[in-house]
Amino acid sequence: FQTRWMKLLCLAVNTAVDLHILLLVSLPGCTPQRCGRAVTDSVVTREEAQVLRRLAERGLALAGSEGGASILDLHSGALSMGKQFVNIYRYFGDQIGDVFTQEDFQLYRDVRGRIQAVIAETFGLDPTLMYLTKPTFFSRINSTAAKTQHDEYWHPHIDKVTYGSFDYTSLLYLSDYGSDFSGGRFVFMDQNGNRTVEPRAGRVSFFSSGSENLHRVEKVTWGTRYAITVSFTCDPAHAISDPALP
Repeated sequence: FQTRWMKLLCLAVNTAVDLHILLLVSLPGCTPQRCGRAVTDSVVTREEAQVLRRLAERGLALAGSEGGASILDLHSGALSMGKQFVNIYRYFGDQIGDVFTQEDFQLYRDVRGRIQAVIAETFGLDPTLMYLTKPTFFSRINSTAAKTQHDEYWHPHIDKVTYGSFDYTSLLYLSDYGSDFSGGRFVFMDQNGNRTVEPRAGRVSFFSSGSENLHRVEKVTWGTRYAITVSFTCDPAHAISDPALP
């Protein structure tokens, strides 16, 4: 495992991040040996990312948001449709077998496992005590104006605050900044200056989900940005299973 860059930002136990850290302390094996972030190009190949992008394109072609941000969640079946969400497994029924294959889902599971392993290695965790959690989803972002609050992806936020169950967050990029789209970079907002990740197909960015990693995504100005958010929790009560075709 080789990181492109890493910045550690462990905070003293008297700050706003205490609640996040203390919750993890009660769950041995999932407590980070260090908090921080990393980026690697060595976990997922570009070819695998291209296969997953085609999966996302097929799924999102079934509907999509009216604004610039659409999501596809293979676990819950949630798919953006206009200003709301539908369950693709119920809405499209048997037709879903014409959109996705068992091989698609197997690659998705394999990639998820590799991402989980590299997060565990980097943070000194027991990977068997990390659990996939929701929401874990594909995203498609373009320059179309936002129509609902769900479309406003660019606001600064902390994943632990926004999603609750997140303890570790990862992004797998499926398209390239500068050639597939402009804007859309991932920005960590640090007190001493921002740190920016440029998406590239196959690149994985991952980080501890507390207030040490306040972040935002730049607005996409042209083209289309595809990515997968894969999230993990230390609490088995918030665990979800890998997706499977009905």
